Amino acid sequence: MKRCGALAALFGVLLCSVYAQQPGEGEGTARQTSNSGAGLGASSAEASQNIMLARSSAEYMVTPGDVYTLAYAAGGTAVSYVITVDSTYRIRVSNLGVISGAGKTFMRLKSEAEAVVSNNYPLSGVQLVLTQPAVFRVHLGGEVQVSGEVNAWGLSRLSSLAGDNLTAYASQRDVEITAAGGRSRTYDLFKARREGDLSEDPYLRPGDRIRFKRASRVAAVEGAVERPGRYQLLGGEHIRELIEYYGGGFTPVADRTRVEMVRMVGGRDISGEKVFLTERDIEDNYELENYDAVSVPEITGLRPVMFVEGAVGSGGEGGLMASNRDAVSFSRGETYASVVRRNRGWFTAVSDTRNAYIIRGEERIGINLNPMLYDAQYRGEMYVMENDTLVIPFRQYFVTVAGAVANPGRYPYIPDRDWEYYIGLAGGFVAGRNAGDRVVITGLDGRRMKKGEAVSPETTITASTNHTLYYFNQYAVIVTTVLTIISTIFSIQAYTNR
Repeated sequence: MKRCGALAALFGVLLCSVYAQQPGEGEGTARQTSNSGAGLGASSAEASQNIMLARSSAEYMVTPGDVYTLAYAAGGTAVSYVITVDSTYRIRVSNLGVISGAGKTFMRLKSEAEAVVSNNYPLSGVQLVLTQPAVFRVHLGGEVQVSGEVNAWGLSRLSSLAGDNLTAYASQRDVEITAAGGRSRTYDLFKARREGDLSEDPYLRPGDRIRFKRASRVAAVEGAVERPGRYQLLGGEHIRELIEYYGGGFTPVADRTRVEMVRMVGGRDISGEKVFLTERDIEDNYELENYDAVSVPEITGLRPVMFVEGAVGSGGEGGLMASNRDAVSFSRGETYASVVRRNRGWFTAVSDTRNAYIIRGEERIGINLNPMLYDAQYRGEMYVMENDTLVIPFRQYFVTVAGAVANPGRYPYIPDRDWEYYIGLAGGFVAGRNAGDRVVITGLDGRRMKKGEAVSPETTITASTNHTLYYFNQYAVIVTTVLTIISTIFSIQAYTNR
């Protein structure tokens, strides 16, 4: 019973030690410069998460600065012993012995330390717990925005430094790490990401010096490949590797016969040289240079094209819209019913779908689109031909205002509005030209209408130019000039006859 009480006290002490060692909100003296740091400068939640990660990871290495708590029962006494790892890696296990943590994982250190205690105190319930992972500094240089030291911890990988601090010219295929002991090795972060080879994305260690070298050759691939993007090529890699490995290969709709390449550096033209590559060029692994850009078109680009114009698109202010003209791809053998249903978004409230028509060469073919849009059973047998133009007239009617008004033009027809409304839209009468509000109203059928009649769509309202002074002012100069000439002639004749 006495031993059980000691064990209970032991675990109570252990739990208190663990929680006492965890940093609270705002603790720490060093600001983290990367998102891989732990402990110092990290929030309480982040620090707790990193502690749990370190405890559960079989790869967490013993690191100078780690804090451990060793707890066990010695006879009837609960012992709690805090261990801080220094740069010598020599770890004293209470007063029972010294072991080295150099090159060992936490799990291995835990096993060895607990074995030392168990050999001296069997059934002591010994536990070694990591209470605070170390935070250390590594040096970052090369093609980076700012060189200098950044924080890291035992589970920070090299990739955690490949963020916004890199320049646009940095290589991730040729990253050099020089360890504190002077040994250097080069890593390929692209291979780590693409193939999941974590040996190319190592954990960082105290004193590491990381240097991102400059990329020597970068090429881009876009279009019908599975992984479009910009990639750094290694020596001996060219068009085939760019498309098949880096780009993930052609998509099913890729047009392999029309691959294009633009050579921006070293081309014959300063604006870039375009080269058309064949399938044979790809098989022969056409050589690529720095900044080459490869584009793989889709076979859908070879589809025939028709045109649609008129009242299509988004309606403008007040229901009005400008006439649009768009090119539309279609599949051979497709009917107008299929094209119209596939593009319902073309039509708005001002689209006159009943009176649409097709211009095919010199021929004009009327077509009612309403059954295609609103009758689910309608199939239709009118096929789309290449270079057809489908014209959608405007449903919106207009009234024309002309003559002696400030702004002659066409204005939207509004039901139940009289002629004065449209004269007002046109800016009103020009006072010097129109007298007595005289207008001539002509309907669509050419019939002259009275002022009291309702204005109908496509009516023309002409403000008469009937002001007397207007015509006098137009011809006064001419009349005055003629009279002056006649008076001069008579004067000359009178003088001559003296």
